[in-house]
This record gives sequence, C-alpha cells and structure tokens, in this order.
Amino acid sequence: MTAVAGSSAARDAAGAADSPFRRHWTWRDRALVGVAGWAIATVLRVVYATLRVRWSDPHGVLEAHAAGTHVVWATWHDGILLLPLMKVRVRPALRPRVVLSWHRDGEIAAQAVRRFGVMASRGSATRGWLGAVRGLLAAHARGEDLVIPDGPRGPRHRAQEGVVQVARATHLPVVAIGIAAAPMRRLPTWDRLMLPRPFGRIVLVLSAPIPVERGQGAQALAAVESALEATARQATESLGACVP
Repeated sequence: MTAVAGSSAARDAAGAADSPFRRHWTWRDRALVGVAGWAIATVLRVVYATLRVRWSDPHGVLEAHAAGTHVVWATWHDGILLLPLMKVRVRPALRPRVVLSWHRDGEIAAQAVRRFGVMASRGSATRGWLGAVRGLLAAHARGEDLVIPDGPRGPRHRAQEGVVQVARATHLPVVAIGIAAAPMRRLPTWDRLMLPRPFGRIVLVLSAPIPVERGQGAQALAAVESALEATARQATESLGACVP
C-alpha cells in the first residue's frame, strides 16, 4: 500500500516528487527541471500581461460550464504553454488538470503551468497511463477540469486513444481547443512548443462537444482529431497568420 500511495503522490504532485521514472535523474536534471520551469513561468507571466487574447465559443461550452456542465478538453501538445490563458484570461473558474508525460520536457512544462493554476497528472501510453487515468478520475470526482493533449513524444498532431478512454470512463463529451499565436517562436522540443512574443495576439477556438459512446472508439477518436485540426485552423485563420 505504501508503494502504491507513493507512486500516486509522485504522479499527481505539484513538484517533481520522486518516482520510479525520476530515480535515475541526477541532481543536475532535478535542478534543470526546477529552474527551467520557474524561468518559463516567469517569462510567460510577463508576456501574458501584454497579449491580446480573443476566443470563439460558438457552441456555448463556457456558458454550460458556468452552469455546472463539464467536458474533457483536448488540445495539441504544442499549445501547452498557452493553455493557462484559458484560466487566466478566459474563464478563471476553470480548474484544469492536464496529462503530461514522465519525461523531462513534460516535467518542465508541468512546473511552468502549475504556477498559473494548471495542475498536472503524469502518465503516457508507454509510461504509467493506467495510473494517470486513475488520477484523472479522482480529479473529476473533485470537480476538476480534465485536459488531455496529444503525446507524449509523437507523432505530432495525432489524437491519442487516451482522450476517448477518459471521456468514456467519465461519461463526458470531448471539446477541442484550437490555439494560435502571432508572432511566436517554437521551442526545439518534439512537439515544437509555441512561445508567444510580447504584445502578440492569441486566439482560442472551442469546438462543439463530441459525444463518446460505447463501442465508438475509432469513430470518436477520428472526430476528436478532426475537431482539433479544424479549431487550430480556425484559430490560425482568425489571426491571418500561417502557423506550421
């Protein structure tokens, strides 16, 4: 029981707690994660204050959320550093919990976004996914908002089965979040993380809720991927920019 509890605490901890996946880290790895997460959050806090943020919610998802209706949020992994804007600038009442992988880049992102009230559960299809699902179900029971990006290391911009599994387990529909920024730069990570430039423009587009019925795994996953592609394209077109 102690080992299970320890693994659960590491998976959902705010900080880079010890776990079987981190025990091989050197002190330099741990220092890098902490410092990099803090540095990115500091930069984002300054940049966020200068951004012009617009959002499109033609299907009334945020209004329904205010009335107590929850969904499973899906987004592309390259927008993770812009995801906190959903809470900071769009709907402060959101309590996002995002699934991020156990590897170092994922932990740096987790340390950055938690400073804006976005918590993380660690897990991926190859490392600890069952534990991540358990953590998400517990978070759902606490009223938190579940966010599942593609990942953990690719292929880039391909929806993963996990979002359908969680939606089916929680009996919630999926809503895709399309995110675009201009001007911005991309970090040299597998997903080419977007980092907005100061005084830039951000657009977030929300899809219609996508129901996930039993026995419709492949069909629902295709619908989620299509919605992710469509909302990202709409956000990019709204900016009048070409975002690769």
